[in-house]
Amino acid sequence: MTTRAAIVTGASSGIGLATARMLGEEGYSLTLAARRADKLEAAADELREAGFAVHHVAAPLQEEDAVKRVVAEHRDRYGRLDVLVNNAGIGIGASVAEIETKKLDLQLDLNLRSIILFYREAVGLLREAGKEHSSALVVNTASIAGKYGQAWMSVYAATKGAVVNWTESMHKELAQEGIKSTALCPGFVDTPMTDFVKGTVAAEEMITPQDIAESVRFLLRVSPACCVPEIQFVRPGDAM
Repeated sequence: MTTRAAIVTGASSGIGLATARMLGEEGYSLTLAARRADKLEAAADELREAGFAVHHVAAPLQEEDAVKRVVAEHRDRYGRLDVLVNNAGIGIGASVAEIETKKLDLQLDLNLRSIILFYREAVGLLREAGKEHSSALVVNTASIAGKYGQAWMSVYAATKGAVVNWTESMHKELAQEGIKSTALCPGFVDTPMTDFVKGTVAAEEMITPQDIAESVRFLLRVSPACCVPEIQFVRPGDAM
């Protein structure tokens, strides 16, 4: 019988895959979700080979029906949800005069709307876990850009700022039911999303996906009396 279970979105690589691996190490049964079926299947197979219980759902997570399907398949397979990691996201740079509506909507829908929908669809399962052990956890991947804003990456920064605010709201709304919410706000992490800046900041000088995953491990281990609404990750010497 599954004793703990988690959903991780954006799980085919980077932060999502590292966090999924950590959750597997901690004994969680996993549902992985991401857009690209080939990459997601490879990630799922990698985790299965490590001995973890893994279900995967390839879906465009900016779409409401896809969010519903991920949560429904997870519920049908495991019957419970203790951890939800809202990690799927996208950043598309443009100056304000060159923002394309299609790319604007994609960032709003995937980076923010999808998170809200996942909360709505999963809150029943999370409430059951919170009632059981007072430590249900939702982790939302934001960004340090959501704390300070960024030229050129302005839409991305705005969505991540909204994620921070949404997380604070969910902390206030759900914490008393044993559901904790934490926003993770990293600077540059060595993932494919930061390839555009690796000519300026070397990959080996970036935060690692494992750094982020270990912060989630910490969140799993604190007592029910301890809530951590936000964690910032910066490189040595970076402005805060």
